[in-house]
Amino acid sequence: MESAAFPGLSLSHLGLGCMGMSAVYNNDAPRDDAESIRTIHRALDLGVNLLDTAESYGPYINEELVGRAVAGRRDQVVLATKFGFISHPNGDQQQTLDSSPENVRASLDGSLRRLRTDHVDLLYQHRVDPGTPIEETVGTMSELVAAGKVRHIGLSEALPDRIRRAHAVHPITALQYEYSLWSRDPEQEILPLARELGIGFVAYAPMGRGFLTGQIRSRADLDADDWRRDNPRFSEENFDRNIGIVDEVRAVADEVGATPAQVAIAWVLAQGNDIVPIPGTKRVSRLEENLAAAAVKLTDQQVERLSSLAPAVGSRYVPGTYTAPEGE
Repeated sequence: MESAAFPGLSLSHLGLGCMGMSAVYNNDAPRDDAESIRTIHRALDLGVNLLDTAESYGPYINEELVGRAVAGRRDQVVLATKFGFISHPNGDQQQTLDSSPENVRASLDGSLRRLRTDHVDLLYQHRVDPGTPIEETVGTMSELVAAGKVRHIGLSEALPDRIRRAHAVHPITALQYEYSLWSRDPEQEILPLARELGIGFVAYAPMGRGFLTGQIRSRADLDADDWRRDNPRFSEENFDRNIGIVDEVRAVADEVGATPAQVAIAWVLAQGNDIVPIPGTKRVSRLEENLAAAAVKLTDQQVERLSSLAPAVGSRYVPGTYTAPEGE
């Protein structure tokens, strides 16, 4: 699989988001760890090397799953994980922003143990902690790089000022943001800044949290305990307004003989070789469908047609929650 252009890090042009294998979308649904591990193995077989997880996914169980899956194949994998939603010094299992130096070290030690490795290839701060200066957090991450426990560092959903301040302390290799046809915010400041500083960009939720696949046509298609029911973009007020984006994606998919999911991913890939989408799935069949997006060739006119669509209506997260990035 073609490699993306990241500073000092060789990445496949598509990665695999592992979160949904263990958590978040429907926490009460039975997990199929065997199928999830098969999915990870199939991804590696097909040339994917970036696996994305976090200690808060579960919490902990997703890292444990990924650790089992990569046993014996560690040299094929760029392991990316995140810290900052769990405060180990406070013994807090609920989401709590904590990027203090003490917590960064404790979080990483736990991640290494669960991932069954002696180093993480890419360590992200999951969300900015307003209680800890970014210089202290990144300084600690830099120390972990010097100690050989971390190869590269990244930030998730940080604003430009903090990115610049962080990059001045230690080179940032990757920035991770939600980016898709219905989440275009990074185009305003983040992508230009990443390119100015020579930082790679990782796009999570490139299929709009499943919305752009065309498989969700009404709120009734979501399980009662699916967290998206509380998401503003899936609300009764906004759902019908956002479905028009899906219809346009499907129209282009029909033109090129692809699925809507493939077109949504192909559009992200068309935005530059310094962007790596990490579509998530827990099934081999969906993985193979997603990876086939790399072979979908959109014309310039189709890319422009999709780019001209208005982004989704509604906030990406419930404002004020810990998962909501700065400014939401």
